[in-house]
Amino acid sequence: MEIGNDSVCPIFSVLVAIRRPIELVHTIISSFKTRKPTLGCWAKEAKMASSSSIPEKSNHVRSISLPSTSHPITLRVEEEINKLKTWVALSFSSTSSLRMEMIHSGLNGLKNLYDCVEDFLQLQVTQEVITHHRDEKWVDELLDGSVMLLDLCSTANDILVSMEEHMLDLLSTLRRTKGREWGMESKVQAYFCSRKKMKKDISKCLALLKRMDNRHASVPISDQDPDLSMVVRVQGELRMITISFFQAILSFLCFSKPKPKPSKWSLVSTLVRSKRSIAREREQEDMSEVMSFHTALFSLCGKISSKVAEMERVQKAQRQLEALEVGIKDIEAGLDCIFKCLIKTRASLLNILTQ
Repeated sequence: MEIGNDSVCPIFSVLVAIRRPIELVHTIISSFKTRKPTLGCWAKEAKMASSSSIPEKSNHVRSISLPSTSHPITLRVEEEINKLKTWVALSFSSTSSLRMEMIHSGLNGLKNLYDCVEDFLQLQVTQEVITHHRDEKWVDELLDGSVMLLDLCSTANDILVSMEEHMLDLLSTLRRTKGREWGMESKVQAYFCSRKKMKKDISKCLALLKRMDNRHASVPISDQDPDLSMVVRVQGELRMITISFFQAILSFLCFSKPKPKPSKWSLVSTLVRSKRSIAREREQEDMSEVMSFHTALFSLCGKISSKVAEMERVQKAQRQLEALEVGIKDIEAGLDCIFKCLIKTRASLLNILTQ
């Protein structure tokens, strides 16, 4: 039987079509003979395949379940903490006096840190850590410390308000009497009497802050649980930085230059006056605004024969008093923001613990 060309073409096409699957099966069988894969190899390949096929889902799980140290919010908190640590180091180690501008900028930075910590408290992993360890000592200390910081912030603000009231009284008298001794003496005495009480209040606050600072060392940090370690460390750093800020502000307000005693060595005083003037000008650059104002205030109580010199010292005292008043208002506004932040942070902690 002869097969025509028309019959050969369809048969050849079928053979070509089935040849490729047969070759593929042969290749697979050969690979099994030579490779002998283990269960671990297949598991590893399956894990790699699954991780590469769903990258978006993997990243989403990372932000919730993995340690909080890798979360962007935690990184922001770390950044703000490092900034304020630098501020604290500069404010306490500097040879010059702390200035109001530096305090104001520092309070803005502290507010930013509290905002970041508030976001940190909203993380699921943070809330789980606090809830799981709610019965431990460090949680109780955290809540007790928040109440004490609120009280200290309120006390510091009351001191600022009282100081501002006396400064406004002085400024009004200064403008009205032009620094004449009969009008200023009683006001200056009243101001420094109020400062004696203020210093006592500040000393009590500083002693309390020191006790809080020492008590913080009793809080444990676990290296075995990175999430717990991060939560405890963030709250501890926040507390320590806030304490440092209150210490800096209260020390700034408490500082005053003692009234110089009158010297009997008038001739010697006259001979070295020029040298003292140069040294005083250099010291003036390093004085805080409160100290500079007190120096000018003391000068108003002295007697100067020249009316021109008297007018100059009155104008100088008035300028420094006005500048100090503006600075005190800025610090008041900054403390008010921190007070609200403290309330918000405490409320968030209580909400987490009562869930």
